Amino acid sequence: MVALADRRTPMILRSASAITASRFAIDRHRAPGSATRQNRDVTDIESTVDAYVAVRDQIEAGERTWTDLTQFFTDDIVYIDPAWGRVEGLDNVREFMIESMIGLEDWKFPIEVAMTKGDLAIVKWTQISPGQRADGSVFEQSGVSTMVYAGDGKFSYEEDVLNMVHVLEDLGESGWRPNPGFNPPPATPNRDWSKPDR
Repeated sequence: MVALADRRTPMILRSASAITASRFAIDRHRAPGSATRQNRDVTDIESTVDAYVAVRDQIEAGERTWTDLTQFFTDDIVYIDPAWGRVEGLDNVREFMIESMIGLEDWKFPIEVAMTKGDLAIVKWTQISPGQRADGSVFEQSGVSTMVYAGDGKFSYEEDVLNMVHVLEDLGESGWRPNPGFNPPPATPNRDWSKPDR
């Protein structure tokens, strides 16, 4: 079982710039048979996650685009999207990021917190869809990304997870309609979420 300690160094828990959070260190014990047992400097993945979070913050601020995240992916990246399914290869992921975000310019995806353990990075975020309820609350859904670090500042795998039932319920309640140019996800996406062999 992973132990959490209220220590301030080394920092493995990472927060988005807008979030003030306690810093925890996660026990670096690696479970036997873990697919993430590799001998790399943990600070390398930490600095990469910090840079990734910084770019995500800039995307939220309208200063960067989603394709700017491809700098953090290997050429053979495997990307799993909850609606679009499995996308393989850097060029395909770049095209997916353009195509899938058209018409969603008013959606937000702020990061709550990010953390690392070995070669895994976990990023917890919120999806905020347009509109408000009668009580003034926003339509938001919980999301999480799991990424596998490949070294040299790049990830070889990212899986984004959302409760799509919750998303569809909120869209129905809000009466949301896509903006011009919106591209719907494929009718039969590839649901293979397996990590690539390295």
